[in-house]
Amino acid sequence: MKALIVAASLLMLGGCATDGQTPWAALTGPSSCSKLSSDQELALNLADDLANDGKLHASLANLQSLPDNLGEVRLRKAKVYRLLGRSEAEPLYRSLLGSCLTADAEHGLGQLYAARGDNGQAQAHLQRAVRLAPTDEKIRNDLGVVYLNQLRMEDARFEFLTAIELKQTDQLATLNLVTLLLYQDNWQQAAEIVSRSHLTPEQFTDAQQRAEKLKAPVKAKPAAGSQVAVATDPLPSTIK
Repeated sequence: MKALIVAASLLMLGGCATDGQTPWAALTGPSSCSKLSSDQELALNLADDLANDGKLHASLANLQSLPDNLGEVRLRKAKVYRLLGRSEAEPLYRSLLGSCLTADAEHGLGQLYAARGDNGQAQAHLQRAVRLAPTDEKIRNDLGVVYLNQLRMEDARFEFLTAIELKQTDQLATLNLVTLLLYQDNWQQAAEIVSRSHLTPEQFTDAQQRAEKLKAPVKAKPAAGSQVAVATDPLPSTIK
């Protein structure tokens, strides 16, 4: 009887731990954090380099030679599939929830939903990612983008400033902050940031165009689940 009670307890705990994940994610989560071999690290670095060069199909081909039980492999596959606009990205991200890569998975899901114009779901995933990895400037930037798409200016400003202070050499959040300031017609502060951060004229023009799109009125009420005008051309986010 005692053995049955213990077994039942373990089953109940297992059900809670999955938190809506697939059984595969629950079983492989702990093992996905195992140390990679030198050959596997070399293959992952090559896949990263190819993806950074825009050679997404070649990157994916290299990843397909590695075992899927490795979380780092599934994460990179999910990113490539997301950039290619393929449906395989979401289940791969979800398979990593509950593992040591949960923050990355939540970040990726947030990016997926933001690209679909579902800012509510994007916000929920990115907020969870921020709680798990509060010093990741890329996640803070992307949460700021979602807030900006929702015209939540103070929340967006907070996230962009946090991202900038976490990594001052990354101009992505700076560009988004300039967009926010131009949307608010704060040209003087925007110009000061552009000068201090050494943004190019092309970057300033891009920020100005995005601010104008944020100001553009919605011409027609979108259907349920569709993208509103603000999010049709999303601001720069972290895509790698």
